Amino acid sequence: MPALARRERASLVELLEELTDGEWARPSLCDDWSVREVAIHVVSYDDLGWPGLPMAFIRGGLRVDSVNAHTLALHADLSNEEVIELVRRCEKPRGLTSALNGAIALTDGLIHQQDIRRALDRPREIPAERLLPALDFALKAPTLPAKQNARGLQLVATDHDWSHGTGDEVAGPAESLLMAVAGRPVALEELSGPGLAALADRVG
Repeated sequence: MPALARRERASLVELLEELTDGEWARPSLCDDWSVREVAIHVVSYDDLGWPGLPMAFIRGGLRVDSVNAHTLALHADLSNEEVIELVRRCEKPRGLTSALNGAIALTDGLIHQQDIRRALDRPREIPAERLLPALDFALKAPTLPAKQNARGLQLVATDHDWSHGTGDEVAGPAESLLMAVAGRPVALEELSGPGLAALADRVG
């Protein structure tokens, strides 16, 4: 999985290199974060490494949102070109995001790249070898809402041989399922099935 995470981050570098100045400043799908801030967030923990992690959590009062804000602030003065270089330098996950065999880096990076792409209307076809492991991991990751959002539902991908859970069915493209259970309401309109109302209630 580390190799998959590296490929995902390399594709993020390629995307960032294409962005206009205006696109960097646009809102992403992440509440209150611009495209630029999401790009930094993807690798901000890598840049700390293991040694800098304890102090970051102390500075953030051990609250994830506050720690995220702290790590973003550490990189606030970077130019857009320097952000690209930061992401390129961190293509190989290290520190916190390298944990669990790179699953954190792959899943977090894939979701956040979609936060950027969807906000900018820059779609892509995500390789199944990256998308499906990220979807599997998201549904058990303790820091994501996916497990709770998918509780009691059967998720069925219509574009891949993949399903999860039991209960009322929610069907649609695997990427849409991932983004919906990860808490992105915009993806709900791409899904269907008797369980959609319950999922929308939780995500909305």
